[in-house]
Amino acid sequence: GYEAQVRPRSGLALRSGVTVLNAPGTIDSDYRGEIRVILINHGESPYHVKPGDRIAQMVLASVAQLEWEEVSNLSLSQRGESGFGSTGMN
Repeated sequence: GYEAQVRPRSGLALRSGVTVLNAPGTIDSDYRGEIRVILINHGESPYHVKPGDRIAQMVLASVAQLEWEEVSNLSLSQRGESGFGSTGMN
């Protein structure tokens, strides 16, 4: 019923341009291996990670367990099939 989410540290991104590539990264509750973080450097200078550096943060979150029901079609909605940007800016 839980997952861990690996997220960027805002200060590291602001100061160095280094952030977590696949944010948030999900760690499933049954995973038992080493936790690793995929970083990307959008900054101008090389960034070297040293032991003890705080490069990411982890949030524990509950996950809803769903039971899917297959249907032949869905009811209409106001949004319909409109995709990206269709809900406005506010």
